Amino acid sequence: MDFARYTAGMYRGCLYLIAGWSGFFVMGLELLGGRLLAPFFGSGIYVWGALIAMFMLALSVGYLAGGRASLARPSLRRLATILLIAALSALPVLLIGDALLETLSTLIPDPRFGSLLSATLLFFLPTALSGMVSPYAIRLLVADSSSAGDRAGKLYFVSTFGSAAGTLLTSFYAVLYLEVNQILMLMMGLSAAIAAATWLLNPMGKP
Repeated sequence: MDFARYTAGMYRGCLYLIAGWSGFFVMGLELLGGRLLAPFFGSGIYVWGALIAMFMLALSVGYLAGGRASLARPSLRRLATILLIAALSALPVLLIGDALLETLSTLIPDPRFGSLLSATLLFFLPTALSGMVSPYAIRLLVADSSSAGDRAGKLYFVSTFGSAAGTLLTSFYAVLYLEVNQILMLMMGLSAAIAAATWLLNPMGKP
């Protein structure tokens, strides 16, 4: 019985960790996006408005997709895979980000539409995939309807707390000591580490 409680606790812990880190990743990515766009489109309200709007739209698509995906044989390992794919989908930011932004700033000098298109091409996919995490995790976390509200509230608390932590740590500290690409690589590496650890531990033994 004690082992069963331990395993169930580890299972929930993995879910909360993935949800919290996903929130951290999204907000860190958004702040780094502002830093990347600034040399090409400035850092005015148009640019931040475009960036925030794109992230909100991407998250809304991710929430819908995550809810749909959770209907088909959901598992902790599949959730970890979503986290990993979300991180890997940010690779184009590292590989072609500057070249793409330079090209788009020449073709579309208007900071409103140039920044909106740039943010969409670079950040929509990783943000939407990250948005899938919370609804998928809720499906795994909720065992019966009587505890659904409580479990969902706790998970959204952890996810939002992660978002706040990502905002503060990225803007207050990380950008002071590391380059944007270094911060992004570090976040991608942590996502991969969390996903790998979840796959290896796989509490509850579900595929």
